[in-house]
Amino acid sequence: MKAIDKAGDSAHDVVDRVTDATNHAADSLCKKGEKLKNAEQRLMKDCCSYVQENPITSIGIAVASGFLLSRVMSGR
Repeated sequence: MKAIDKAGDSAHDVVDRVTDATNHAADSLCKKGEKLKNAEQRLMKDCCSYVQENPITSIGIAVASGFLLSRVMSGR
C-alpha cells in the first residue's frame, strides 16, 4: 500500500507542477496578447493620421501596392 500511496503522491506533485507551468504560460500569453492589441491600436492610429496628413501620397501608395499585389497574384 505504501508504494501505491507514494506513486499517487508523486503523480499529484507532477500534476501540480504541470498546472503551475500551464497557468504561468497562459498568463504570459495573455500579457503578450494585450501588448499586441495595444501595438495594433497604436499602428492603426498612426496610419490614420498619416493618411489624413498625406492623402495624395496615401492614394499613390495604395495604387502601387494594388498593382504589385495583382502582378504577384497573377503569376507573371
